[in-house]
Amino acid sequence: MKKPFSFRLQSCVLALCLVGGAHGFAQEPGGAPETAAPGGGGHRGMMDPAQQLEGMTKRYNLSADQQTQLKPILAQQQQQMQALRGDSSLSREDRMAKMQSIRADTRTRIEAVLNDDQKKQFEADQQRMQERMQQRGQGGPGGPPPQQ
Repeated sequence: MKKPFSFRLQSCVLALCLVGGAHGFAQEPGGAPETAAPGGGGHRGMMDPAQQLEGMTKRYNLSADQQTQLKPILAQQQQQMQALRGDSSLSREDRMAKMQSIRADTRTRIEAVLNDDQKKQFEADQQRMQERMQQRGQGGPGGPPPQQ
């Protein structure tokens, strides 16, 4: 059975949220959610690695050394995701599994750079975003209408 476009779009947004946009949909302390700026580079308005790094720097108060370490990690993830999107030989399921693997690897590498406080905040942000995406996937607020 073919999945609706909104489900595929949500899958791409989840990819952005889990790693590349670690701050992209996270709440700023005392503020409204940030969103990926349209035309920000990448696929479907996703932020490019420089934008991701800028947001993570603000969100997690990254040091210059941490920024230097994270930049190639984010760039590599973007390259891997772009290559994967362009690989028409994979089934949708295989492509999604590979995306999850890339995101998990990137998340692990990011967490290795963060200090304990930053890591706690990063993990909490990741958990919130995952819950939000699951709610949307189940027809919750902002999600697709229930199918009959």
